[in-house]
Amino acid sequence: MNIDLSRRSFLRLAGAGVAATSLGAMGFGTAEAAELAHVRDFKLAAMTETRNTCPYCSVACGIIVYAAPGEDGKRRVMHIEGDADHPVNRGTLCPKGAALKDFVNAETRLTQPMIRKPGATAFEPISWDAALDRIARAMKDDRDANLLQTNEAGVPVNRWTTTGFLAASATTNETAWLTYKVVRSMGIVGFDNQARV
Repeated sequence: MNIDLSRRSFLRLAGAGVAATSLGAMGFGTAEAAELAHVRDFKLAAMTETRNTCPYCSVACGIIVYAAPGEDGKRRVMHIEGDADHPVNRGTLCPKGAALKDFVNAETRLTQPMIRKPGATAFEPISWDAALDRIARAMKDDRDANLLQTNEAGVPVNRWTTTGFLAASATTNETAWLTYKVVRSMGIVGFDNQARV
């Protein structure tokens, strides 16, 4: 049997053969397609999903935190992504927000108040109640000693210049307003926001 092929017909037949072999090698055969047709589980499906706010700047982007039990039984943050339903960032994050997982899981991250007593060389943990009591006592003592109630002309000024206050930036307008009113009512002059630092 003699096959008479022109050069053009031969190239068409060779190209079709190469295409068919390539499709089969890429898994488009019936056996491979049936094997790959199942849907694998989403890797974050078994994790706890929590919506939160990024703590870095005053933009207050929405984030979704995925946590799962670690080897020690405690929940560990496994993934953080932008919240696509959040009206501020619509799922996008800046480089600092994208690196939040490393910040949360850092070995050096403080998770409780620490104090270094006079003469000690190391910090030791204390309870939140003890920390807040110490802060309140230090503020009260400093305010009582340094509050300037009137200026040189005798005009009431209510100024407390020896203590400063740094507010959080990822808060609501209501929280920011309340913080401002509390700080100013105590007479604190040095008041700034973390977003500008």
